[in-house]
Amino acid sequence: MKNIFKPGDEKRFVRKVRAEDTARFDAGEVHPVYGTFAVARDAEWTCRLFVLDMLEAGEEGVGTFVSVEHLSPAPVGAEVEFAASVESIQNNEIVCTFVARLGDKPVAQGRQIQKIVNLEKFRKKLSQLENTAS
Repeated sequence: MKNIFKPGDEKRFVRKVRAEDTARFDAGEVHPVYGTFAVARDAEWTCRLFVLDMLEAGEEGVGTFVSVEHLSPAPVGAEVEFAASVESIQNNEIVCTFVARLGDKPVAQGRQIQKIVNLEKFRKKLSQLENTAS
């Protein structure tokens, strides 16, 4: 793992809200606005941008935690900008905070944690899980 970031470093990602990002479940759409589930996905992606720069050969990042406080709606077509900041890096764990905004209006905020792990060990663990699920 390349230790190249420090607390306060920032990454950004912009999501143009799509129809498939709306609040929906298997039974259908609940509200025609950016759903909390999709916000969490995009927050994790924004924080993963740090991990992608930190990975060395034979490593992978895995998400271990996400919290989202959904503050206001964003309609389909809106451009929501995520800003993720490194809160801490300890051993192989990267803790980020994020804020998502529609213009100057906060849409969501929260925290996300990822760990950088040995890819071969992770694949073995996944294989064992697949074997027990069969």
